[in-house]
Amino acid sequence: MRQRRLGLLATLILLYLLCGAAVFSAIEHPTELRAKKLWTQHLRNFTETHGISGEDLKAFLRTYEEANVYGIRVDALRPRWDFPGAFYFVGTVVSTIGFGMTTPATIGGKIFLIFYGLIGCAATILFFNLFLERIITMLAYIMRWFHERQLRRTGVLMPSDHRRDSGTSGGESDSLEGWKPSVYYVMLILGVAALLIACCASAMYTVMEEWGYFESLYFCFVAFSTIGFGDLVSGQKEYYVNQGAYRFGNCLFILMGVCCIYSLFNVISIIIKQTLNWILKKLDCRCCRHCRRKHLRHHRNAVNPAQIKSRRNDVSVDTVCDSETEGRRMSGEMISVKDFIASNKVSLAIMQKQLYETANGGPRQSYARHNGFSGGIGALAIMNNRLAETSVDR
Repeated sequence: MRQRRLGLLATLILLYLLCGAAVFSAIEHPTELRAKKLWTQHLRNFTETHGISGEDLKAFLRTYEEANVYGIRVDALRPRWDFPGAFYFVGTVVSTIGFGMTTPATIGGKIFLIFYGLIGCAATILFFNLFLERIITMLAYIMRWFHERQLRRTGVLMPSDHRRDSGTSGGESDSLEGWKPSVYYVMLILGVAALLIACCASAMYTVMEEWGYFESLYFCFVAFSTIGFGDLVSGQKEYYVNQGAYRFGNCLFILMGVCCIYSLFNVISIIIKQTLNWILKKLDCRCCRHCRRKHLRHHRNAVNPAQIKSRRNDVSVDTVCDSETEGRRMSGEMISVKDFIASNKVSLAIMQKQLYETANGGPRQSYARHNGFSGGIGALAIMNNRLAETSVDR
């Protein structure tokens, strides 16, 4: 199952890349050709007007490109390697944004960056995962509280039910025992939070950086998603009004945006994983139906008619197709956060494990429980699963 899911995901990603390459090539390539033609014309006109050879001019421009590595620009910019500039640089390193506007130019700086980034990036990814646990916990409690209020307003839940539901000995009769918040609602809340942060940050960048509002939104997505192209970089001018407050607000918006987008990516990855499982189950059901019809046609005769009832130990097509509903809620949703809140005293580790179990459509394998490895989310999930598997092999 895992190998098939990996193969299906790799195929879909490849198709996604091909489609993206086709779209961007159709949009951007004509502009690139026009810009190259215009630059060649300007270069020719400049050499003819000032009587400079083309080779000398290209050598001068090449020297300027080398100076760009050290932060030398035509416009007046703030120093790149003073302490505030270096702090901004290491922040882009450990958050894996990597704008590329500031890069180490010395051999010592490049060697130090390798070891510094190795530990810093790992620690920041761990921070993002722990932040995701806390934000999911908070959202789950808030959603549960609103759900309780709605049930009390409609008269389904009584105050006595709430006391029984918050205890450890509640049975199946508890009104909120079977309720779990939907992953789709969690994704919606995180998406709205990320959009609000991006809109507020874009309003600030529009005023301070003098960018267009949509350019600012574009920068927010590139920075918050840690893509970090470097075509737009905030905080690079030599002077700002209220410079200290702006730098603080810039770092705060980037930190909050990266945390929200990272959490959103992890929740979306759970939905994508469950969708892949659903597609594979659909394909399995179609294959089972096809093989069943072929088997019946092959054995159809007077003694063995087509309408054969399966034996008690046989697996029928309907039984296989019924597995499509595994992991679904009774309301018909394809995914929900299974056992997201078993009680008000649920721990963060259990919640992380349960969220990962939902992505797999059921409880974890017994070997994971025996060896004490929890699934986790994001990059930690892959590492924990491999540790659990290798521990069994030993």
